[in-house]
Amino acid sequence: MHARDILKVAAKVGPGALLPALLLSACTTTAAGTGAETEAARPRYPATDIPAEAETVPVGTGDADAADDPAIWRNAANPAASLLLGTDKKAGLYVYGLDGTVRDFSPAGALNNTDLREVRLADGSTRILVGASDRTDRTEPRIALFSLDGATGKLTVLGSDSFLKPGHAPAEAYGFCMGAPLAAGELARAYVVLKDGTVAESRLVENGGRIVPQHLRDVKFATQSEGCVVDDVWKTLYVAEEDVGIWKVPLSGAALTAQPFAKVGAADGLVDDVEGLAIARKANGHTWLVASSQGDNAYALFDAETGKPAGRFRVEGGAIGGTSDTDGIEVVLGDFGPAFPEGVFMAQDGNNAPKAQNFKLLSWRSIRTAMGIR
Repeated sequence: MHARDILKVAAKVGPGALLPALLLSACTTTAAGTGAETEAARPRYPATDIPAEAETVPVGTGDADAADDPAIWRNAANPAASLLLGTDKKAGLYVYGLDGTVRDFSPAGALNNTDLREVRLADGSTRILVGASDRTDRTEPRIALFSLDGATGKLTVLGSDSFLKPGHAPAEAYGFCMGAPLAAGELARAYVVLKDGTVAESRLVENGGRIVPQHLRDVKFATQSEGCVVDDVWKTLYVAEEDVGIWKVPLSGAALTAQPFAKVGAADGLVDDVEGLAIARKANGHTWLVASSQGDNAYALFDAETGKPAGRFRVEGGAIGGTSDTDGIEVVLGDFGPAFPEGVFMAQDGNNAPKAQNFKLLSWRSIRTAMGIR
């Protein structure tokens, strides 16, 4: 068992489990051989190897599990000038160019997951609104909001606000994703996945000259969850319950009710932890859900409409190096200039040694060609 895995076990079952987890790891290694041999015993399902085509500058926090979740903004007027975002969950939020260089960094604290939407304000102006789950206070979850300047790549801090009702039980912000507004007067919806498996939905609204979250409703999963993504066209939220699989939650009804979508195991090609989720939509409307199968360092594709598995790939080979232990992912299809003519896939790399963690980039054309996707 890797040290990272031990810490994840402790996080799921409580800090009191850390010592037993360490002892169990030691016993397992002694009985079965090296830690690498123990890790090799986990399922490793077939996948197509595709080399990374670019990577970001490493995050500033070294020797730690720090890089976590990305987001992508496509510049429709100048696709090659599109921007990438990525969290350093120990320190704040980065903005990168498509060449992987840093355009800006906001030292906003322990931001875990991030997402963005272009929104129209009450005065008619538009804004690139960036949100993130703020877990700086491990008992009071907050949503951190930023405005992204598409021309300069600079972030402006808008604030970090609590959203649960006063007097709530201690809770920790973890996963995060955003969706389109579902009612008049809203800029967007925001979904914070709490460490206990609760997903809290809030609407983002203008109030007193600020953009603030207003909590609306919840859906609860039995065990630790983190990755989430919203399909704005079909008004569906997808959530990754790490040891179980992927759920879909229709957003149009009065209540949020989860429905099973894919399960951990060979049939759906998922090895726990199931982590980041992303939506890949072609211009003709065909949509795939992409999931990080962290347990075997792979990414699984599903037909979003039917739920059928559509293949698996790994970021492996080439001069840049592959990815492993991926937390967050993102993909946006469309023209991103000569280097990424059909779209960009971005994945956190949990082992970028000897440097700090970073994010790897692939062209969607490379993924589509290698996997035979039309």
